[in-house]
Amino acid sequence: MSLARMLSKLGYGTRKDAERLLAARRVATVGGTVLCDGDRAAHHDIRVDGEPLDPMPGSVVLLHKPVGYVCSTSDRPPLVYDLLPSRFPQRDPVMAPVGRLDADTSGLLLLTDDGALNHQLTSPRWHLPKCYEVTLAESLRGDEPARFAAGTLMLQGERTPLLPATLDVVDERRARLIIHEGRYHQVRRMFAAVGNHVTSLQRISFGPLTLGALPAGHWRVLTDDEVAGLRDAVRDAKAAKR
Repeated sequence: MSLARMLSKLGYGTRKDAERLLAARRVATVGGTVLCDGDRAAHHDIRVDGEPLDPMPGSVVLLHKPVGYVCSTSDRPPLVYDLLPSRFPQRDPVMAPVGRLDADTSGLLLLTDDGALNHQLTSPRWHLPKCYEVTLAESLRGDEPARFAAGTLMLQGERTPLLPATLDVVDERRARLIIHEGRYHQVRRMFAAVGNHVTSLQRISFGPLTLGALPAGHWRVLTDDEVAGLRDAVRDAKAAKR
């Protein structure tokens, strides 16, 4: 792939825009060697206006989404893309969220331009676990862990019961919930089904990944080992279904 085409696919503008970047001598190596369209250089060794390139194609980004941000490219701001390099929505393919967190939910959000991996991670067939920290308006009664674990809980307006979920009580109004599905506003609707209301919700893990110490509003690129761990989790989920 030519350098101009690579830059364009990474969201640095059209092919013509990328050619103009190169012609203006704004693309160089770390050592300062100016690059032309026919040149070859490692992704990590290329700089545009002195700045490293955005993550290479096929990367996965972990964002600590704050409350109030919307997982969309076209909704009303603020959008999660406001926290990321402005080129992410212009990439080809786009750097897209893996599933969604609603505006009132914070925590771990993955984004990737690997469409096949995105589909695998969000497929309802494989049931990757996701853990949420929940704060409630009312005190827990005590029967919620058993009701969530039974695999019989029905959400309003649906005909299929939820898969078993694990609720670990922290105190009378706080808990950690592990679910294996991704239905619309599922966690909030689960607590509504047992007569409670979620006042604060944060996703703290997705499959083998956790937020760790990443501050709200910050992001990082997953390592090769972490991406491999995600793929392994999908593979193991597939094997468990057989």
